[in-house]
Amino acid sequence: MLRVLTLSTLFPDASRPNFGIFVERQIMSLTKRDDVEVRVIAPVGIPPWPLSRLGRYRVLGDLPAREDWKGIEVHRPRFLNLPGTGGRFHAGAVLRAALPVAKAIRRDFPFDLITAEFFFPSGPAAVALGRHFGVPVSITARGSDIHYWAKAPGVGGQVIAAGQAASGMLAVSEAMRDDMIALGLPPERIVANATGVDLTRFAPCDRKAAKAAMGIDGPLVVSLGALIPLKGHDILIDAMTRLTGVQLRIAGQGPEHDRLAARIAAHGLGDRVKLLGGVPHDEIAALVAAADVMALASEREGLANAWLEAMASGTPVVIPDVGGARQVLRGGAAAGRLAERSAEGFAAAIGATLADPPDPAAVRAVALPYTWEANSERLHAYYSGLASGSAMEPD
Repeated sequence: MLRVLTLSTLFPDASRPNFGIFVERQIMSLTKRDDVEVRVIAPVGIPPWPLSRLGRYRVLGDLPAREDWKGIEVHRPRFLNLPGTGGRFHAGAVLRAALPVAKAIRRDFPFDLITAEFFFPSGPAAVALGRHFGVPVSITARGSDIHYWAKAPGVGGQVIAAGQAASGMLAVSEAMRDDMIALGLPPERIVANATGVDLTRFAPCDRKAAKAAMGIDGPLVVSLGALIPLKGHDILIDAMTRLTGVQLRIAGQGPEHDRLAARIAAHGLGDRVKLLGGVPHDEIAALVAAADVMALASEREGLANAWLEAMASGTPVVIPDVGGARQVLRGGAAAGRLAERSAEGFAAAIGATLADPPDPAAVRAVALPYTWEANSERLHAYYSGLASGSAMEPD
């Protein structure tokens, strides 16, 4: 039996059911195996009082310290999130919050290794935990942890040191692995393992009927992602001014909501562009399958689940040349197009895709290798290798 302790500040909770859902799906897929058990520590960052009792922090503060989350034992210790510090103290705070929980878990669950599901702040904290317990540590790089945090003042050194000390590292795309090596992380310890997609949930449908059920007649573009500058939703809104008669639906929530709503109004696009807010993951499949195009103008990505979910639904993607974009679009325009990251670039690529739509079956075929089952199989082999190899030197 392989026993895994996962440390992740990206993990869903009752107030944020889609937050870090890719980590949840990966763990759920892994635990379907008879030879794996997983426990999760999902630290929650809370600022000092009185900020701790305001808005979303109050909701987070009221989450249970331990719960059964869809069959997974999840612990949610609080760590001190100090505003205005650029995150430089977060890894230490996560470690202090997670260590007593990990000690308690280990009494009944002698974990064989520790996995961090994002390089920062979980990576440095996981390395310290690995040293404390004398077990190997794996860190997964997913996108901004390498492209932003690894270069951030006061944080970048922590990220690099964690990667150099880890027993092994995972990259969600081949391009991400290359970026990690360029930062000086040891290539012999980095394995590329693409994320997965549920091919049963995400599948083609009668697109015309699905759009009619939404009250839409004509071309539909959907974008999936948090309302943050990184995702580039403003680029898509601006692109709509060049695409007459095309509808855009943006599914996600975040601090950019009011600014994006104002941009939609300023362009006079209120009848064609809608912010849907946080759409439950169970409803995302119907939305993306109804779309003629799934467009996401991210500044950076590892290998976005939204890309794979769209392709599995038979919906072509229009995305910039970031992260694993070329990896998933290796077959050419069968599954979508790369676009220059500008309103003009996205308008041109979306327009070309709508004018010459690919066969949904051909689009879906590109996503078929990216299953959670395949991800789980590779993950199990990788984790088993680490667990049977040399452990970290205990403190």
